[in-house]
Amino acid sequence: MNTVIKNIRTELLQNVDPVYRNGAQNYFKEGIVLHGVRLPAVRAISAKYYRQVKGLGKSEIFALCDKMLSYDTSEERTIAFDWAWRLRRQFEPADFKILERWLKNHVSNWGGVDDLCRRALGYFICRYSQFLPQVFRWTRSREWHLRRAAAVILISPAKLGRALPEILETSDALLNDEHYLVQKGYGWLLKEAYVKFPREIFGYVMKNKDTMPRTALRYAIEKMPTTLRKKAMVK
Repeated sequence: MNTVIKNIRTELLQNVDPVYRNGAQNYFKEGIVLHGVRLPAVRAISAKYYRQVKGLGKSEIFALCDKMLSYDTSEERTIAFDWAWRLRRQFEPADFKILERWLKNHVSNWGGVDDLCRRALGYFICRYSQFLPQVFRWTRSREWHLRRAAAVILISPAKLGRALPEILETSDALLNDEHYLVQKGYGWLLKEAYVKFPREIFGYVMKNKDTMPRTALRYAIEKMPTTLRKKAMVK
């Protein structure tokens, strides 16, 4: 299967867009390593080569994902996370260690956090909620991307009307986080949770609006009616 990885990298290099690469490097302020292939092309390459490997066992495909992640480039990471998403219905509890390892060792910007946590890890935590306490531990990490991940992973259960206690507990833990990407992360979580839990989330925002960073607050109230947004923004 090393031939598959080689062919993927060759095709990625054939689709490099220098203008896009320069723009992406400027856009991700926290840094990114990439070839410079636009996302639709990466997704197409991912789908093409997944068709060649989908007959393999999950462990074999995960091994290919590990190999792609070892290059630490954005495009290979996107393909690895996409293949994990395609395997989601085969997830079992033991896979948490693999997905968590990928998050800890192979993600360095918010794009990677959101890609893994909104799709593969988000699906996993909806299916195996017993891992929510382990996810909460990320809120205490020294790494900002793990703290953001602790919030973003909860968006999937929030959209299903689940995990309200964990959503509020995580928001409390991150409430005064100094990193703006963590602030945006839990603000985004509160915004999505508001759709299913409007009374509880509005109450939470009103309770904490005087101490919550304005970045998080603006994200949290985006889906609220104008009258409620105005109440929340009053100092």
